[in-house]
Amino acid sequence: MTVPTCKHSIRNTLKIKATHRKRKQTAWHCEIKQYQKSTDLLICKLPFQRTVCKIVSDFTQITIQWQFSGLLALEETAEADLVAILEKANRAAIHPGRVTIKPVDFNLVREFEK
Repeated sequence: MTVPTCKHSIRNTLKIKATHRKRKQTAWHCEIKQYQKSTDLLICKLPFQRTVCKIVSDFTQITIQWQFSGLLALEETAEADLVAILEKANRAAIHPGRVTIKPVDFNLVREFEK
């Protein structure tokens, strides 16, 4: 004696929904993603302004007054250059199979920049 079965009902009962697993992300990974998405400057404005004024006063005897837009442009350029150097140093560290950036990597980047 055979029991009549419907193909659709068998498929529906055997069909198990695959759950989408979300990969666990560590805190540092989420923090890196957050900084990559943002466009804010990461260097504080007042300490940067003090540093720039100190460096300029060391080279010149004249007191120079800075416009806010000039300091902002200088800060943006300095931060972009710093990020570029760190990216190149990171690539130099990854090449031999390391994860950590060492002073040797910065020296290598400096030699390539010459």
